[in-house]
Amino acid sequence: MKKTTVLQVCMVFVVCSLQAVIGSPVDCPDQDTAGVSCIISLEKLLERAVQHAELIHHIAEESKLLFDEMLISFGVVNLHISEGTMCSPKTVSVPMSKTEIQQISDKWLLHSVLILVQFWINPLVDVQASLMNYQNAPSALVDRSKLMSTKITSLEQGILVLIRQILGEGGLVVEGPEDTSDHFVSSDTFETVRRDYSVIYCFRKDAHKIQTLLKLLKCRQIDKENCSLF
Repeated sequence: MKKTTVLQVCMVFVVCSLQAVIGSPVDCPDQDTAGVSCIISLEKLLERAVQHAELIHHIAEESKLLFDEMLISFGVVNLHISEGTMCSPKTVSVPMSKTEIQQISDKWLLHSVLILVQFWINPLVDVQASLMNYQNAPSALVDRSKLMSTKITSLEQGILVLIRQILGEGGLVVEGPEDTSDHFVSSDTFETVRRDYSVIYCFRKDAHKIQTLLKLLKCRQIDKENCSLF
């Protein structure tokens, strides 16, 4: 119990601190637009997108830890996760060498991030709704699931703006997100828990990919030099 309380206090401090500086990637909180659409620089948009991705990854990591603690309280240890079933079927790999980084385009980076972001929108909404039906789900976990769902949708809006700014209108044909609803249907309580845990377990990995790819994109667009993951 003491461990859980300390974890929740730390989570609230970090998340609230980040939320104080992060709204939506496309918000203009410091400008009086007088009803006119505000214009945000590319550098600021990229900075906010990276911050958003960092926050999402942090929340996903904390959610996984909270879910682990909840499973232990249920008497469940080492829940097996079949990554091939629950994780994103569209493999988006992070460049593993300097040569790969040099070969990929900004268009590839934007498209890859968009694929990952859009894939997880519906599953995170489903998990949020499912956790509300748990009898003993920690409120901190429920709150994190809501925040993940909100922030990933907000990040999608920011990525679409970045696509228009960097590639221009029509620079990338954006397809609708893959329908994942059939992957998340179960009437069995244990399978529901396994499904929800699998989503959070897999999402935190893709959240790290999103964060890494956006940092690389920001470096290439703004810093121009020494853009490496190594």
